[in-house]
Amino acid sequence: QVQLVESGGGLVQPGDSLRLSCAASGRTFSSYNMGWFRQAPGKEREFVAAISWSGGTADYADSVKGRFTISKVYAKNTLYLQMGSLKPEDTAAYYCAARSGILSRDEGSWRYWGQGTQVTVSS
Repeated sequence: QVQLVESGGGLVQPGDSLRLSCAASGRTFSSYNMGWFRQAPGKEREFVAAISWSGGTADYADSVKGRFTISKVYAKNTLYLQMGSLKPEDTAAYYCAARSGILSRDEGSWRYWGQGTQVTVSS
């Protein structure tokens, strides 16, 4: 079992930056690939970014590439999503997820999920 708790969401203005955190507990954090997904009102949950268990490989959705950075700190069992140049279309609930095996953009293949943290980008 892996327990995931997100934090760091809030209300920001367009162009601002924000860092989300995901604290993991339970089975060895370093054994799992970690990812971020988001869900806007009335829309399906979508892939944002993922990082391999080793930290050596990262994948980003085209919509956030160059603006968002995913990272993990093993000593803290924490996953981060550094978000920059935020846009109103980034408004969503952001979810942290974990899975073994390979990286995947398919949300259905991720086993463990956090409860989400809300990010609102508005002037």
